[in-house]
Amino acid sequence: MNARQRRRYSRHLLIPEVGLAGQERLATSRVLVIGAGGLGSPALQYLAAAGVGRIGVVDDDIVDETNLQRQTIFSEADIGANKAAVATQRMRAINSLVNVDPIPLRFDARNARELVRLYDLVLDCTDRFSSRYLINDACYLERRPEVYGSIFRFDGQVSVFCPPAGPCYRCLYPQPPPVENRPTCAEGGVLGALAGIVGTWQASEALKLLLGIGEPLAGRLMLIDTLAARVREVRFDRDPACELCGANAPISLLAADHYDEIEPDAPVSEIDAEQLDDALRTAVLLDVREPHEAVLGSIKGAISIPASELEARMSELDSASRYVVACRVGAKSLWAVRRLQDAGFERLQHLRGGLLAYATRHAEFDFF
Repeated sequence: MNARQRRRYSRHLLIPEVGLAGQERLATSRVLVIGAGGLGSPALQYLAAAGVGRIGVVDDDIVDETNLQRQTIFSEADIGANKAAVATQRMRAINSLVNVDPIPLRFDARNARELVRLYDLVLDCTDRFSSRYLINDACYLERRPEVYGSIFRFDGQVSVFCPPAGPCYRCLYPQPPPVENRPTCAEGGVLGALAGIVGTWQASEALKLLLGIGEPLAGRLMLIDTLAARVREVRFDRDPACELCGANAPISLLAADHYDEIEPDAPVSEIDAEQLDDALRTAVLLDVREPHEAVLGSIKGAISIPASELEARMSELDSASRYVVACRVGAKSLWAVRRLQDAGFERLQHLRGGLLAYATRHAEFDFF
């Protein structure tokens, strides 16, 4: 370690558990961060600042204005640019001594094991259940530790999965929740500062694992409630019947269709935002946003039935009528279409991208 490095990392060198040997160990470490959004933003910045030698950034998404409330690695000038590319530029500006690999690809079953294999440790900074199971499975099969984080509204979770000794994500959550119970940050919102708390905690766990110090969150799920200012811990053990790490586990390969089933494509007729005006000449808009979302704007003539009340109020709808079903970004409405189909409604169309996509083309509406 040269004089510049010793000066830059001097506050680490003063910590007995880190010291010169620990900092040199970080410099030779490789970390893969999947997702450069709310959780990835703080995690990437702190890993780069800490001097982790090589950091891979996986994200095929582009920066949107709605990201900026919590994804602090981006600025307004970055809107429309690839997240992995922009995050890489920021990290290199933070620390020119580290190597950063921008990977502007979708992390999927075809490339998962190959990417995971190239790094020593993986951070799951995603927000989809299919991605979480895929990351968990790839890390277990490649024997790589994983630092997991998730956020929603005011609540966050952090844990560490260390194959082959400790429990994995499937031990904690054997099955994903029903589709209708999977609100995203775009649907339910998230406190921006919470992303910073959880993402930073993920970076801290990653540094501990790389340095081989402290007690990692293996077999422990940390629950963070920012609204009540409380942190709780739930301990969990390895599940002998786990489909991945159990005694007779059936999962040994990453089959793409298995993860597609976790986030199934909707077998419904869909229209884009630019087609909505034409469609509403012969159809009625069924707005399934919740009351707190509907205050952001509405379309004249729409029928409003919140998704949470759809089961009880389905009798208010005419099964012979044609409906375009919409919510804010398309998740709740997709569930509503499926439920209406199950109930015998046939003349249904789903608004892809939700009313937010429609609002971007119509200045008179102010859907956020």
